[in-house]
Amino acid sequence: MIKAFINFLLLSKNEHSIHSPFIFELYTKIIQNKGKLSEYTEIEKYRKEQLKNNKTIAIEDFGAGSKHNKSKIRRISEIAKNAEKNPKFGQLLFRLINFFEPKVVFDLGTSLGITTLYESKALKNNGKIYTFEGCSQTAAEAEVLFKNARAENIEITVGNLDITLPQKLKEIETLDFVFFDANHRYEPTIRYFESCLTKANESSVFVFDDIHWSPEMEEAWEIIKKHPNVTVTIDTFQWGLVFF
Repeated sequence: MIKAFINFLLLSKNEHSIHSPFIFELYTKIIQNKGKLSEYTEIEKYRKEQLKNNKTIAIEDFGAGSKHNKSKIRRISEIAKNAEKNPKFGQLLFRLINFFEPKVVFDLGTSLGITTLYESKALKNNGKIYTFEGCSQTAAEAEVLFKNARAENIEITVGNLDITLPQKLKEIETLDFVFFDANHRYEPTIRYFESCLTKANESSVFVFDDIHWSPEMEEAWEIIKKHPNVTVTIDTFQWGLVFF
């Protein structure tokens, strides 16, 4: 990770090096935006509640697992601390969805639902979030959050993503936005990317989490960048943004 971050710093550019009007607007107005919105405050209130929650649940993990804890029994507070995206990234996801105004969003990896809630509150024009979680007890906690937050535009699917994702893709006509935060390994990442690509359109946005998490994820990111359908990518180190 340290080597990857040093390489990132050596290669990264700021707005003065951007020639594309599209990328310039995206970078200056969305990625670099530090403003505070009332939606952020509301969502972070729920995060604080999770961080104080000492209830334990049994974890079913179909992916690469956690770098922090391999135990199958974990506290809600620990999951909220280690597995949920921090406010900075949740708020960036909010701005991206608010900017591109997708109608159909796939969220691959619900966890306790804070990041999904950011997506939900950013949606406009009767958009719909389809979120996927492998662990039934984690999904149950997320469903309570969505109910308390009155996030009625979220539909959660529980089970192994290898099975649930192809099933759900058959039910939709087009896919406007995908947040990939499920199985952080090479083969599943590429497979999920190619599966979602079958329903993408020229305005779709794919966001990949933890692209420098491991050599496997870095390899997957290189393959995705070179895909013939991909026209523009942005590497923020934490995330990879893909445009068609």
